[in-house]
Amino acid sequence: MTRSIFRSICLVATLIFLGAAILTVSILFACFSSVSAANTEALTRVLCGMLPLIAVIVVLLILLTLLLARRLARHIVRPLTRLDLNIPKSNTHVYEELTPLLERIASQQRKLHEQSAELQRKKTEFETATNHMTEGLVLLNEQGIILAINRSAVKLLGIDSYCIGQKLVAISTSPEMNELLSRAQRGEHGQTTVSLGGQEYQINASPTVTDNTVAGIALLIFDITEKEKAEKMRREFTANVSHELKTPLHTISGYAELLSGGMVKAEDVPQFSERIYTEARRMIALVEDIIKLSRLDEGSTETQRESIDLYALANETVKSLSQVAREADIKLTLNGAPTSMFGIRQFLSIIIFNLCDNAIKYNRAGGNVTVTVKNLPECAVLSVRDTGIGIPEEEQERIFERFYRVDKSHSKAMGGTGLGLSIVKHAAKLHNAQIKLHSIPDVGTTVTVFFPK
Repeated sequence: MTRSIFRSICLVATLIFLGAAILTVSILFACFSSVSAANTEALTRVLCGMLPLIAVIVVLLILLTLLLARRLARHIVRPLTRLDLNIPKSNTHVYEELTPLLERIASQQRKLHEQSAELQRKKTEFETATNHMTEGLVLLNEQGIILAINRSAVKLLGIDSYCIGQKLVAISTSPEMNELLSRAQRGEHGQTTVSLGGQEYQINASPTVTDNTVAGIALLIFDITEKEKAEKMRREFTANVSHELKTPLHTISGYAELLSGGMVKAEDVPQFSERIYTEARRMIALVEDIIKLSRLDEGSTETQRESIDLYALANETVKSLSQVAREADIKLTLNGAPTSMFGIRQFLSIIIFNLCDNAIKYNRAGGNVTVTVKNLPECAVLSVRDTGIGIPEEEQERIFERFYRVDKSHSKAMGGTGLGLSIVKHAAKLHNAQIKLHSIPDVGTTVTVFFPK
């Protein structure tokens, strides 16, 4: 801007100088015209002698003009270069003629600040909302470049949080997700399931289409690991129930068919009837355990929580199983002291009964089962220790699974359904309790349940 003003001033000065020169030449021409020839010749000689001086004066005038023009240009521009456009109203040193311009700049600045504040507020709201989502969210442009990504997506995909501005296909290691993104770029909605880091994820792609052109893509990522595990457990549970019911039903059906056809000797009828009765009781026990598990899975608690003496409840269970223990030649004892806790009597009784029942079934003749109840400041503790066959270390993590049996032949011979410890696990979870297992093969097993107060 300074150079432009400088050139303008120089042009004006040059024009003035040329005008003065033309005026001088005109005056001289008039003088030459009004004098005689002799005088004209003398005047010409005088002027020729003065030409060097005139040339020097002209050069000095030009230099002086340039200097003055430069200084004048700087003086004019200096207030303009000191303008503070961020605070236009603070520019009180500028020319009065610039006031309308500064007022307009101030108005534009206010609008820009308001728009910037609104954008920042919306960005903060968006980040606050998306960063607290358990689902992953990735926003892409039409080229698949990441515009925004929340914390869950960074964690689920295992990528760097500074990936904004990069292409997703360049940092993704999943062919399924890349194929889904490719379809989304063609305007197709879709979803896929991928395995990342041992977890299962469902990814939904939703392209935004404007005028038949994809303007952006939103990816929503769900962790469905637990859902897949639950579905797998459901399928396994259904298959196991079918298998467990099929065996006694075939037995009952076969024996009943023989009886109804008169193909059984009179002296063998009691034996056949006893087998039918045993298998029927096994089916009833299985169905009852399934119903209990179903209620626990649904969180159904018909009985309200109440203050319960865990020692007194354990004493009732021990007394109810004392006859079974004597028949199995097992010594069943109870140790401890009155321990008050808040819980559901029905399910606490189930926990104690199933642990004691298992300890008796998987014991040896002449063995011991010791039930201990402790009253600690932070929790009530129930412990059931036996001197039975024990559980191999590699199978200890699986014994709480449904229908899992360490010794399948022994379990079925004892009438076990394979659901006892699974029921214990769910009933303990209902009380926010923790279960600790310690077992040594051929030495014995101790199951301890910690109930928080």
